[in-house]
Amino acid sequence: MNFRPTTLERAYQLADSGECRTVGEVKKRLQAEGYDRIADQLYGRTVTNALRDRCAAAAEKRSDA
Repeated sequence: MNFRPTTLERAYQLADSGECRTVGEVKKRLQAEGYDRIADQLYGRTVTNALRDRCAAAAEKRSDA
């Protein structure tokens, strides 16, 4: 059986991967991957700040490499 990560799990994966530089890019990628109800599940200051911080940390790792 193949399990698909939840919207929030996938958002964190994308942010951590460095593939997306902003929260907006994360949301666009999720939509492209077929996730729905993104606005319902990725809302609020806490989630937005966490995703932004993860994107920044991933970008910093890339620049250090």
